[in-house]
Parts: sequence; C-alpha cells; structure tokens
Amino acid sequence: MTEPTSTSRFSSNPSSESGSSSQIPGRIDDSHLTMSLGDHLEDLRKRVFLAVVGIIPIFVIAFGCGRYLLNLLITPARKKLLDGGQGSSLLATGPFETFGTVVHLAVVVTLLLGSPWILYHLWRFISPGLYKHERRVVYLLIPFSGLLTILSMLFLYYVILPVILSFFITYGSNVSGTPHIPTAPIAEGIVIPTIPVLQADPENATLGMTWINESLMQQRVVIGMNETNNTPIIRTIPLTADIGIVQQYRISEYIKAVLNMGLAFGIAFQTPVVVVMLGWVGLLDPRAMGKYRKHAVTICAILGAFLTPADPLSMVLLAAPLYALYELGLFILRVFPISRVIGDIKEQQDQDAITHEDHSQ
Repeated sequence: MTEPTSTSRFSSNPSSESGSSSQIPGRIDDSHLTMSLGDHLEDLRKRVFLAVVGIIPIFVIAFGCGRYLLNLLITPARKKLLDGGQGSSLLATGPFETFGTVVHLAVVVTLLLGSPWILYHLWRFISPGLYKHERRVVYLLIPFSGLLTILSMLFLYYVILPVILSFFITYGSNVSGTPHIPTAPIAEGIVIPTIPVLQADPENATLGMTWINESLMQQRVVIGMNETNNTPIIRTIPLTADIGIVQQYRISEYIKAVLNMGLAFGIAFQTPVVVVMLGWVGLLDPRAMGKYRKHAVTICAILGAFLTPADPLSMVLLAAPLYALYELGLFILRVFPISRVIGDIKEQQDQDAITHEDHSQ
C-alpha cells in the first residue's frame, strides 16, 4: 500500500483541482514536487537544521566582537551620565554578569544578522506552494521590511536613546535638589592643596602626578610606570555633581532595556509593511482609511507611550515617525495598487494560456 499524499498546498495537483490537465496560470509547475506528509516533515527538518547551522559562524564572530558591541551600546549612557554630572562607569554586581551580557548581546546580533539566512530557508520551504503574484509580493515586501528594520535601529540609537537617557538622568539628578553645604573660615595654619584641572591627560606623566580630567570627570593618579613600554599606570576616582541621588546603572539591566526597546521599535517600524499587505489583500482601502486619520494619530500616541518610558518628549519622538510611516503605507497603496504590482504577471498568464491553446489545436 502506498503512503497517502498530503493535501497541503505544497502537494496540490493543479490538473486535478481545475478538472483538466492544464497547469493553473500563475502557479509554478510543481507536479514533480508532490510530497507526502513525511516528505514535508523531512524537508522542514532539513531547513531548520541548515538555518541553525548557518548562523553558528555569525554567533562566533558576534561573540568575538562582543566587547566592541557592548562598548558601542554603553557609549550613549556614559556620555549622558557625564553630561548630568555623574560618574560614567556602569556597574556589574556579579562575576558572570558582564560575560552573560556579552553572550545575550551576541545572540541578539546573531538573530538580526542571520535573519536573511533564516528567511531564505523559510522561503525555500513555502515557495513551491505560492502563485507567481504571491511570490512577487514577497520579493517586494521582504527588502522593504529589512530597510525599515535598519532605519528603526539607527533611529533608536541616534535619536530616541540619547533623549530618553538625558531625560531620566536629569530627572533623577534633580529629585532631591542641590543640598545646602555650610561654609566656615579656614583655621590658621591650614593650607588647602590645589589640583590642576585639565581637559586631557598631560603628556609624559610621571610617578605620583595627580590631576582632574574635566572631560572625563575624574581625578587621575599615576601609581607606576609600565616596564614594557614606559607608559604611566593610572588609577581614577570618579567625580559627581553635588546631588542627593547618584545614578550608576547595572550593565545587564541597561543592555536588556536597550535590546527590548530595539525589538519594540523594529516591530513598530513595520507599520508600512502591514498597511501595504492589508491593502493588497483587500482588507484596507487607502481612500477610506484617509477618513480615520484622527484614529491613527491616537493609536500612534498610545504606541509611543507604551513602547517608550512614557516621558512626553520620547513619546512624541516615536509617535510622529509612526504616523509618518502609516501615511507612507497609504501612499504606497495609492501609487502601487495590487493590480499594478501583478499586472505584468496577469499578462504573462494570458499569454501562457493562449500559447497552450495554440499547442492543443
């Protein structure tokens, strides 16, 4: 007894569905791809295995560059902490915290960079069951989605993250206000030493030198000289503003918050893709949706408050681009309706049908 074939779209027989032996226009000739359920599962297992194996080298490279990537992400926080009169160092409260954070970061980077490879094998699995116009839609939307994902990450790093950090660091610094410190005359015979304030470390620093690096907000001391290259060994003391609350972030919590915001922004920036897909399948009319702009503004404002820490400035900075992306989706639908996207495919289908009839006669 032969094994029954699956009725999934991958094993569909065009001739049997149409009641004739002719190929349905638009669908690829998949008669040689008819697969049983077991074959489907085996193909799925193969695609999953190749997708996982293919991203392992990406993880190895991402982990090797983990310290550079970590430094790249903490740079905005260190800069804003310095601007707020705080120490610029982040905190690790456990011996494995920094290493675990680098691994977490490497995994996320691997998934981001490896997503084209993963999507490729997903595409190889489902493409035999798609019509030509369906494949055309996928070819257009996947690059568009990738571009929006890159733009979301750049927007988060260069616009949203500095604004959010500046707001919360300033807010935390001003919670208790500047305490009143009493002054008194200096007792006779007491000499207060002075430390030079510099914008950069001095050249040719020698043992015992100390100074304040204003750009780093640190007091720096030379405690020795490196015997191999005769460079100074410097230790630092962070300097903070005269405030009641000193902010020092845990490295794992900070990176987790940044990555979560990155995921939220990456999803939010897919708004044009969703709008275009809904329009192309007939669930959304761009002319009718123009009447609901007030509702769209409200939804974007809610998403801006939900996806950001809810301070007014960062909420507006996300809500405004979201609404612009919504309008972009409607504009694309007006300029490129689904009839225009698949028009050339319809023409090719008609031509194929005519050619088939000629051959039959």
